[in-house]
Amino acid sequence: MINVLRLGHRAGRDDRISTHVGLTARQWGADEVVYSGEEDSNMIESQEDIIERWGGDMEIRYTEEWKKEIRDFEGLKVHLTMYGLEINEEMKEIKKEFESSDDILIIVGAEKVPRWVYTHVDYNISVGNQPHSEIAALAVFMDRLNDGEMKKDFSDADIKVDPSEDRKITEEL
Repeated sequence: MINVLRLGHRAGRDDRISTHVGLTARQWGADEVVYSGEEDSNMIESQEDIIERWGGDMEIRYTEEWKKEIRDFEGLKVHLTMYGLEINEEMKEIKKEFESSDDILIIVGAEKVPRWVYTHVDYNISVGNQPHSEIAALAVFMDRLNDGEMKKDFSDADIKVDPSEDRKITEEL
């Protein structure tokens, strides 16, 4: 299972970013996204609506107890941060460990991530040591974790995109 934990969501301020964390996680095959910070039922409902219309079985939920989520997770724990070790140097080992445990928790922050996170994960990984988006970090990491394969078939979708070179084409299923 691939799980994503979004730390420190701020309602009103982070709605779009947090939604895009969920969309990215869904596209690259996450099984669950958990949000912490301020509870935001509108943001969660928006993502549940996307899953219902566009397909998939990813679960989305909120927790106040993000430390418990990390502490109790039985699998590989990876925190994405610009201060971490470079992804190119660590990815081979991470993939090896993921294949043996079959469960990974990918942690991305919003506001300043507490030091506690850095000391309670298996890896602190950066996709670049310059300021960048947590959405970009999540997409790059999940793309590498999945060997460049993203989830393409959402069999329970109500809407499907028909790829086109010059316009938007969708199909109601």
